[in-house]
Amino acid sequence: MPVSRMWFKRPQSTEIDLAFTAMNDALGQPPLMFVDLRPFSPPMVIVRSHHMPQVYGHMVHVTGPTSILAAHGEDWKQLRKRFNPGFAPQHLLTLLPCILEKSFVFLDHLDRFAHNGQSFSLVDLTGNLTFDIISGVVMDFDFGAQDVHRSSEFIRAYHELFQTYASEQMDLPWYLTPRVEWKRRQLAKRVRSTLEEIVRNTFANRQTQTTKSRSILSLSLQYYANELTAKAVSEACDQLSTLGHDTTNPNPSNVRDKLLSDEGKDLIHRITYTSAAIKEALRLWPPAGTARMVQPGVGVKVQAPHGEYSLDGVMVYNCAIMIQRDPKVFGETANDFVPERWLHEASDQIPVPAWRAFERGPRNCIGQELATLEARIVVALVARRYDFIKVGVGELSLDDADKPIEDTKGRFKVVSEMYSPIDGMVMRVRIQ
Repeated sequence: MPVSRMWFKRPQSTEIDLAFTAMNDALGQPPLMFVDLRPFSPPMVIVRSHHMPQVYGHMVHVTGPTSILAAHGEDWKQLRKRFNPGFAPQHLLTLLPCILEKSFVFLDHLDRFAHNGQSFSLVDLTGNLTFDIISGVVMDFDFGAQDVHRSSEFIRAYHELFQTYASEQMDLPWYLTPRVEWKRRQLAKRVRSTLEEIVRNTFANRQTQTTKSRSILSLSLQYYANELTAKAVSEACDQLSTLGHDTTNPNPSNVRDKLLSDEGKDLIHRITYTSAAIKEALRLWPPAGTARMVQPGVGVKVQAPHGEYSLDGVMVYNCAIMIQRDPKVFGETANDFVPERWLHEASDQIPVPAWRAFERGPRNCIGQELATLEARIVVALVARRYDFIKVGVGELSLDDADKPIEDTKGRFKVVSEMYSPIDGMVMRVRIQ
């Protein structure tokens, strides 16, 4: 549908996916939407429907040039084969002590905030927890991300590097943002230096120690018998950077009541509902979409309601937040938090491709088992002990008796809509 000009309301600092959603809604929710970003960026096709086919170089300073996210063909197959054993569910269960150790540090911080009544950023707190778990499980290394008395040079550099991307509104070419590009290069060098040292030390330990580390990095290096080449070090560093970027922060949500009502039942049942709640949270707020550049001349075509279109030479973006809120799939509750939709026979009615928080197919996120395992453990620990109170954007509307006000769907009304974690999810917490 040709559109010469379009205006829509978009709150300040909203994620770009919400802008795409507003544009798509204004066009009547077509399955494909063409966005011409030239001359700043290649033209883009935004995919809304899960029926469309699956089709990354901008963040090269974070992920590295040989990241598994960007690799293709045989290179991708070899990288996936090398790291798959470490992410196998059976192996991840052997790393539970590490996950629990880091989680209890997180609980100590929540206890401190509960006692002093101070507000805090839940995004920062859970982000540091995730960083600690990933560095422990993947590298068997403690950067002390949750230690308020310890400031790691690596963590400062990594966070500063990632922030140069998080603050962007559009993926502009480097020559339009030369100062940002220079800053990214300098920060990437500092991050890379630390990762290279960790990779070489891990390989050396495998050669000399009888009891070898069970970290994911250590398992991936078992393919190198006696020598670790510069190429192998570089590839390993790129994967470590990618895994550090591709994370999921747990959301306590309203799981507590369900956990408490399940008292006396077996653990599997409680984890089943918790898993459904996590899956529903990721449906509403997926970590990211997936973009792929279709090279000119490849001959990729897609059949849409108004005809067949060539995708050659465009960026194809699977916008997960639109795909996973499609009212044609999720009905009138597409924008509502309904964990029960994933339980028992109810989930059989949902097409598999309609949920893609970790994307799908052979190129799905290699770390999704780790992310969901971490989330289940943290939510189970947190939801039984704490009440979270939103401060600022998204805080509850209260009646004259300071009680939350329910809407017609039984949800609590808020003073202002929390459309994205623009304020870092500022919270207060109290112990039940």
